[in-house]
Amino acid sequence: MSTTNLISSGLNLYKAGINQLNNLAESVPQLFLRLLLAWEFGESGFEKLHGTNWFADLAFPFPFNLLPPDISWGISTFFEITGAFALAFGFATRFFSISLMILTIVAISAVHWPEHVSNLSELLKGYRIVDEDGDGFGNYKLPLIYLMMFLPLLFGGAGKLSVDHLIKNKFN
Repeated sequence: MSTTNLISSGLNLYKAGINQLNNLAESVPQLFLRLLLAWEFGESGFEKLHGTNWFADLAFPFPFNLLPPDISWGISTFFEITGAFALAFGFATRFFSISLMILTIVAISAVHWPEHVSNLSELLKGYRIVDEDGDGFGNYKLPLIYLMMFLPLLFGGAGKLSVDHLIKNKFN
């Protein structure tokens, strides 16, 4: 086999692989994003369902501070569990994505955001998973990652492997 044929065969194989990836692009990435987010939020929701309410110790931002801690706990638990199942099946994905994004933003502001920030370097100290030192600089890295993971689902939808896609096809 000549070098030209070898290069041509390699390019054809590459093109075939790219075509296969393109065929899966509207289904597989969204499915894995949904399943990972469903796992994370479902786990958190079930912990709340079987745990004790610690929301009374938090200062929620307005307007969430108008709700009693028990109602906030219930709303959070409901949306984390229901949203997890909805995401797993790809049902009402955009609604639950924005709902869980709002829940995450409230969690960042009430739990994960730095207690005090006077400059950018202090703010960046809070970009971590765990605040092991308890130094007041926060730990907003993981919720921020979740927010970024929701963006493709919010803007692009659940993908082809979803109830949303089945409903869309039935009514179009």
